Amino acid sequence: MALIFSVIGVILILEGIPYFAFPGRIKRWALTIATVPDRELRIMGIISMASGIVVLYLVKYYMR
Repeated sequence: MALIFSVIGVILILEGIPYFAFPGRIKRWALTIATVPDRELRIMGIISMASGIVVLYLVKYYMR
């Protein structure tokens, strides 16, 4: 359980860095992403999730 909360904490830190360091760019990025078609966002999302699964598998397999 501690590992899960540690991972969530690291994710929150990494997600917060761009908002702290580059707030103006984040605002422009948000306006830009609003124009991207839903299909493309879904494709990017599934690629991201699949990449995460592959990374988790590789870590579990090779870091025994």
